[in-house]
Amino acid sequence: MKLYVSPKAPNPRRVRMFIAEKGITGIEEAVVEIGSDQHRSEAYLAKSPLAKVPVLELDDGRVLGETRAICTWLEGRFPEVNLMGVDFDERAFIEMTDRRMELYVFGGIANCIRHTHPGLAPLEQPQFPDFGRSQGEKVREVLRWLDTELGSRPFVAGERFTIADITAFCAIEFARGLMKLRPAAEGMANLQAWRDRIAARPSAKL
Repeated sequence: MKLYVSPKAPNPRRVRMFIAEKGITGIEEAVVEIGSDQHRSEAYLAKSPLAKVPVLELDDGRVLGETRAICTWLEGRFPEVNLMGVDFDERAFIEMTDRRMELYVFGGIANCIRHTHPGLAPLEQPQFPDFGRSQGEKVREVLRWLDTELGSRPFVAGERFTIADITAFCAIEFARGLMKLRPAAEGMANLQAWRDRIAARPSAKL
Protein backbone atom coordinates (compact mmCIF):
# COMPACT_ATOMS: atom_id res chain seq x y z
CA MET A 1 0.00 0.00 0.00
CA LYS A 2 1.02 3.59 -0.55
CA LEU A 3 -0.17 6.65 1.37
CA TYR A 4 0.04 10.00 -0.40
CA VAL A 5 0.72 12.81 2.07
CA SER A 6 1.74 16.45 2.09
CA PRO A 7 4.16 17.94 4.64
CA LYS A 8 2.47 19.97 7.41
CA ALA A 9 -1.04 19.31 6.08
CA PRO A 10 -3.33 18.30 8.96
CA ASN A 11 -5.43 15.62 7.25
CA PRO A 12 -2.47 13.45 6.24
CA ARG A 13 -1.22 13.86 9.79
CA ARG A 14 -4.49 12.41 11.09
CA VAL A 15 -3.99 9.26 9.02
CA ARG A 16 -0.31 8.98 9.94
CA MET A 17 -1.17 9.24 13.65
CA PHE A 18 -3.91 6.64 13.22
CA ILE A 19 -1.45 4.25 11.54
CA ALA A 20 1.16 4.83 14.25
CA GLU A 21 -1.31 4.27 17.10
CA LYS A 22 -2.37 0.97 15.55
CA GLY A 23 1.22 -0.09 14.98
CA ILE A 24 0.68 -0.73 11.26
CA THR A 25 3.87 -1.20 9.26
CA GLY A 26 4.69 -1.65 5.61
CA ILE A 27 2.73 1.30 4.17
CA GLU A 28 4.90 3.29 1.80
CA GLU A 29 4.57 7.07 1.88
CA ALA A 30 4.71 9.35 -1.15
CA VAL A 31 5.02 13.11 -0.67
CA VAL A 32 2.77 15.42 -2.67
CA GLU A 33 4.05 18.99 -2.55
CA ILE A 34 0.98 21.23 -2.50
CA GLY A 35 3.15 24.35 -2.61
CA SER A 36 4.44 23.39 -6.04
CA ASP A 37 1.00 22.25 -7.27
CA GLN A 38 1.88 18.56 -7.42
CA HIS A 39 -1.64 17.82 -6.18
CA ARG A 40 -2.94 19.22 -9.46
CA SER A 41 -0.69 17.15 -11.70
CA GLU A 42 -2.35 14.83 -14.18
CA ALA A 43 -0.84 11.78 -12.49
CA TYR A 44 -2.13 12.74 -9.05
CA LEU A 45 -5.56 13.83 -10.28
CA ALA A 46 -5.96 10.32 -11.69
CA LYS A 47 -5.80 9.12 -8.08
CA SER A 48 -7.51 12.05 -6.37
CA PRO A 49 -9.84 13.83 -8.82
CA LEU A 50 -10.58 16.64 -6.35
CA ALA A 51 -6.83 17.20 -5.75
CA LYS A 52 -7.02 16.35 -2.04
CA VAL A 53 -4.59 14.66 0.32
CA PRO A 54 -4.31 12.10 1.74
CA VAL A 55 -5.21 9.14 -0.44
CA LEU A 56 -4.39 5.49 0.19
CA GLU A 57 -3.52 3.33 -2.80
CA LEU A 58 -4.42 -0.26 -1.98
CA ASP A 59 -2.50 -3.33 -3.08
CA ASP A 60 -5.21 -4.19 -5.62
CA GLY A 61 -4.80 -0.82 -7.34
CA ARG A 62 -7.88 0.88 -5.96
CA VAL A 63 -7.43 4.34 -4.44
CA LEU A 64 -9.28 5.42 -1.33
CA GLY A 65 -9.68 9.10 -0.50
CA GLU A 66 -11.05 11.07 2.49
CA THR A 67 -9.38 10.79 5.88
CA ARG A 68 -12.25 9.17 7.78
CA ALA A 69 -12.82 6.60 5.02
CA ILE A 70 -9.12 5.68 4.98
CA CYS A 71 -9.15 5.21 8.74
CA THR A 72 -12.33 3.11 8.55
CA TRP A 73 -10.68 0.79 6.00
CA LEU A 74 -7.53 0.50 8.12
CA GLU A 75 -9.58 -0.21 11.24
CA GLY A 76 -11.30 -3.07 9.44
CA ARG A 77 -8.11 -4.43 7.95
CA PHE A 78 -6.12 -4.06 11.19
CA PRO A 79 -8.71 -4.28 13.99
CA GLU A 80 -6.25 -3.93 16.85
CA VAL A 81 -5.52 -1.55 18.50
CA ASN A 82 -9.20 -0.55 18.31
CA LEU A 83 -9.69 3.19 17.82
CA MET A 84 -13.25 3.42 16.47
CA GLY A 85 -15.38 1.33 18.83
CA VAL A 86 -15.74 -2.36 19.68
CA ASP A 87 -19.50 -2.63 19.11
CA PHE A 88 -22.33 -0.63 17.55
CA ASP A 89 -22.97 1.32 20.75
CA GLU A 90 -19.40 2.50 21.30
CA ARG A 91 -18.87 3.06 17.56
CA ALA A 92 -21.87 5.39 17.41
CA PHE A 93 -20.73 7.57 20.30
CA ILE A 94 -17.14 7.73 19.07
CA GLU A 95 -18.34 8.62 15.58
CA MET A 96 -20.63 11.34 16.98
CA THR A 97 -17.71 12.91 18.83
CA ASP A 98 -15.31 12.52 15.92
CA ARG A 99 -17.81 14.16 13.58
CA ARG A 100 -18.18 17.07 15.99
CA MET A 101 -14.41 17.47 16.08
CA GLU A 102 -14.20 17.28 12.29
CA LEU A 103 -17.12 19.57 11.45
CA TYR A 104 -17.10 22.15 14.22
CA VAL A 105 -13.44 22.28 15.24
CA PHE A 106 -11.35 21.08 12.29
CA GLY A 107 -13.63 22.59 9.65
CA GLY A 108 -13.91 25.93 11.42
CA ILE A 109 -10.17 26.16 11.92
CA ALA A 110 -9.58 25.36 8.24
CA ASN A 111 -12.06 28.04 7.15
CA CYS A 112 -10.50 30.61 9.48
CA ILE A 113 -6.99 29.94 8.27
CA ARG A 114 -7.82 29.64 4.58
CA HIS A 115 -9.68 32.95 4.57
CA THR A 116 -7.43 35.04 6.85
CA HIS A 117 -3.87 33.86 6.32
CA PRO A 118 -2.09 35.55 3.36
CA GLY A 119 0.04 32.47 2.80
CA LEU A 120 -3.08 30.46 1.99
CA ALA A 121 -4.38 32.95 -0.59
CA PRO A 122 -3.16 30.85 -3.56
CA LEU A 123 -5.31 27.95 -2.30
CA GLU A 124 -8.41 30.00 -1.49
CA GLN A 125 -9.57 32.50 -4.05
CA PRO A 126 -11.35 34.68 -3.29
CA GLN A 127 -10.59 34.98 0.41
CA PHE A 128 -13.30 36.38 2.70
CA PRO A 129 -11.49 37.67 5.80
CA ASP A 130 -14.67 38.57 7.73
CA PHE A 131 -15.98 35.04 7.23
CA GLY A 132 -12.64 33.63 8.33
CA ARG A 133 -12.60 35.69 11.51
CA SER A 134 -16.17 34.68 12.35
CA GLN A 135 -15.21 31.04 11.90
CA GLY A 136 -12.34 31.53 14.34
CA GLU A 137 -14.76 32.92 16.93
CA LYS A 138 -17.17 30.01 16.46
CA VAL A 139 -14.34 27.50 16.86
CA ARG A 140 -13.42 29.04 20.18
CA GLU A 141 -17.03 28.66 21.36
CA VAL A 142 -16.86 24.94 20.57
CA LEU A 143 -13.46 24.62 22.23
CA ARG A 144 -14.79 26.22 25.41
CA TRP A 145 -17.51 23.58 25.41
CA LEU A 146 -14.89 20.87 24.85
CA ASP A 147 -12.80 22.30 27.69
CA THR A 148 -15.77 21.81 30.02
CA GLU A 149 -16.30 18.25 28.78
CA LEU A 150 -12.66 17.40 29.37
CA GLY A 151 -13.10 18.41 32.98
CA SER A 152 -15.07 15.20 33.56
CA ARG A 153 -13.32 12.68 31.30
CA PRO A 154 -9.73 12.04 30.21
CA PHE A 155 -10.29 11.79 26.44
CA VAL A 156 -12.46 13.52 23.88
CA ALA A 157 -14.90 10.63 23.39
CA GLY A 158 -14.73 9.08 26.85
CA GLU A 159 -12.40 7.00 28.97
CA ARG A 160 -9.95 5.88 26.29
CA PHE A 161 -7.95 7.26 23.38
CA THR A 162 -9.82 7.08 20.05
CA ILE A 163 -9.89 8.52 16.56
CA ALA A 164 -11.75 11.54 17.99
CA ASP A 165 -8.64 12.49 19.95
CA ILE A 166 -6.57 12.30 16.77
CA THR A 167 -8.98 14.54 14.87
CA ALA A 168 -9.17 17.11 17.68
CA PHE A 169 -5.43 17.08 18.32
CA CYS A 170 -4.43 17.57 14.67
CA ALA A 171 -6.95 20.40 14.36
CA ILE A 172 -5.69 22.19 17.45
CA GLU A 173 -2.06 21.78 16.42
CA PHE A 174 -2.93 23.29 13.04
CA ALA A 175 -4.53 26.22 14.88
CA ARG A 176 -1.55 26.58 17.22
CA GLY A 177 0.63 27.30 14.24
CA LEU A 178 -1.52 29.55 12.06
CA MET A 179 -4.17 30.90 14.46
CA LYS A 180 -1.77 31.22 17.42
CA LEU A 181 -4.30 29.27 19.52
CA ARG A 182 -3.07 28.67 23.08
CA PRO A 183 -5.87 27.07 25.15
CA ALA A 184 -4.31 27.83 28.54
CA ALA A 185 -3.88 31.50 27.66
CA GLU A 186 -7.58 31.63 26.78
CA GLY A 187 -8.78 30.09 30.03
CA MET A 188 -9.15 26.52 28.75
CA ALA A 189 -6.95 24.66 31.22
CA ASN A 190 -8.59 21.25 30.70
CA LEU A 191 -8.11 21.47 26.95
CA GLN A 192 -4.48 22.48 27.41
CA ALA A 193 -3.81 19.58 29.77
CA TRP A 194 -5.42 17.14 27.33
CA ARG A 195 -3.44 18.61 24.41
CA ASP A 196 -0.19 18.25 26.34
CA ARG A 197 -0.93 14.61 27.20
CA ILE A 198 -1.70 13.76 23.58
CA ALA A 199 1.40 15.63 22.40
CA ALA A 200 3.51 13.35 24.58
CA ARG A 201 2.36 10.24 22.69
CA PRO A 202 4.89 8.86 20.17
CA SER A 203 2.34 9.12 17.33
CA ALA A 204 2.07 12.87 17.86
CA LYS A 205 5.74 13.37 17.11
CA LEU A 206 5.54 12.20 13.50
